[in-house]
Amino acid sequence: MISGLHRHTVAMIEKEAIFDNIQNELERLSPNEELFAVVKANAYGHGAVAVAEIAKDAGASGFCVAIIDEALELREAGFKEPIFILGLVDIRYVAILAEKNISVTASSISWLAQAQEKLADTPIKQPLNIHLAVDSGMGRIGFTSKEAIKEAETLLKKATHLNFEGIFTHFATADQENTTYFNQQVATFNELLASVESKPKYVHTANSATALWHQETQSNLVRFGVAMYGLNPSGEALKAPYPLRPALKLVTEVVHIKQMHQGDRISYGATYEASEGEWIATLPIGYADGWLRQLQGMSVLVNGKKAEIVGRICMDQCMIRLDEPVPIGTEVTLIGKEGEHEITVQSIANQLSTIHYEVVCGLSYRVPRIYC
Repeated sequence: MISGLHRHTVAMIEKEAIFDNIQNELERLSPNEELFAVVKANAYGHGAVAVAEIAKDAGASGFCVAIIDEALELREAGFKEPIFILGLVDIRYVAILAEKNISVTASSISWLAQAQEKLADTPIKQPLNIHLAVDSGMGRIGFTSKEAIKEAETLLKKATHLNFEGIFTHFATADQENTTYFNQQVATFNELLASVESKPKYVHTANSATALWHQETQSNLVRFGVAMYGLNPSGEALKAPYPLRPALKLVTEVVHIKQMHQGDRISYGATYEASEGEWIATLPIGYADGWLRQLQGMSVLVNGKKAEIVGRICMDQCMIRLDEPVPIGTEVTLIGKEGEHEITVQSIANQLSTIHYEVVCGLSYRVPRIYC
């Protein structure tokens, strides 16, 4: 994959913001609680390896990822800390997991039995660390009955190549004001957890939202995700208990500018008709970079002033309307603060009728991440 290193369209990542967000959460934890930084999906678009280094320096004791390749990326980058894969991994790769000391989610008895059998046939001596997933109401993955959990625990006690390291669940509505369903999930998890005779090292329920607004839940490990990047898990529904500092700023530049005549049209479909004398600037960013077509009509910031995106956003370029001409190379802020104005990731998400997670994860590999 080729990044746009020779084009001034970059995502600037403020290291101090990520550091401070982690530190603020760590200050709220009890002495027996740990924080794992969630760096899946290329650290929510912020850059997995670089963010993992910042998180480690800030006090994170481990990392969470979604797939085995993300875990291997961290190991290959030299990280020795615990790494936990939140998703399910094909049974074919259990030897790699054990060899690299990567903890993994288990969601069925059959997977556990097959893992024990496969590892028994390898020369790898260290056991594979297992976290049992409990489906308390997310409806995604996990054990759903006491009987199944007891059977899994019994298997793990007998297994010579598996280590029962953790048990966890994930809450569907921890970021909502109405706590009815959240409380139901807590009750379900606690009931199922009670069937475990010997609790493992980690019992964890806390994603960012749970950590921020439900500290009372039974957890000794926080899976700190979107809040680490300065984004409120609830969007705009709930106020965070401490200021979250957004880490990402998206900038580009003016590469072309022209003065228009009445009736001139802009971009595909000729959907925008210019007025006499207005200035149109072209920016080198488009939907292939994650700057989606639905953002037509949004504003960007040029010299501290708002400038509307006009015409359809193209694959690699888009156009904005200016009040006056500016020099080629003038920096343009698409996400971030400039002067008195700020374009937040949340405002972009609102325009797209989605969540801010999707916005930052959607920034493509063509946009280099610059750490400052």
